[in-house]
Amino acid sequence: MIIRQLEVGMMDNFCYLVGCESTCQALVIDPGADVAAILAAAADEGLTITTIVNTHAHGDHTAGNAQLKAQTGARVMIHTDDAAGFPGADVFLSDKDQIQMGTLGLKVIHTPGHTPGGICLYADGNLFTGDTLFVGDSGRTDLPGGDRPTLGASIRRLMELPEDTVVWPGHDYGPTPSSTLGWEKRHNVNAKEYGYAVED
Repeated sequence: MIIRQLEVGMMDNFCYLVGCESTCQALVIDPGADVAAILAAAADEGLTITTIVNTHAHGDHTAGNAQLKAQTGARVMIHTDDAAGFPGADVFLSDKDQIQMGTLGLKVIHTPGHTPGGICLYADGNLFTGDTLFVGDSGRTDLPGGDRPTLGASIRRLMELPEDTVVWPGHDYGPTPSSTLGWEKRHNVNAKEYGYAVED
């Protein structure tokens, strides 16, 4: 699996280019801005973008959808509970759906709390968390549709995955651009409140 983490936009957003090494097909997670940079990264890797997935419907994560689709013909996917935020999507996702891209399959994990239709994507020990889980923190819940107890329950569900799972967040808000679930259990500021803290 090819992973390119790209910082885009004005809010320290991370966009991800995820490619299948066998077929050179790729999906883009959260193309919030700077479509030219996303296309350039795909060209550098020799990848063809076929799919766009939004972890949720906030504009800083969806702003590049239309332009990227127009230039690549890629399908746009978003969870059905965030459909109102981007009604022009081609596919509306549900929990436990599998997004197949070449030989690579990404599992959809519904993680409401930041928005009702927030999702994370899990594949081969990598977890793309959008605004559900950041390095050292978690998504805000004071915007419409947000709910702190719901977000806590979503993150506890993620913590059932192996501790060496790599966390790829939706923003560059932490001390490092990525982490692991094991690190989050021991260092995330919300770990005790949300009930997933582990001490060595």
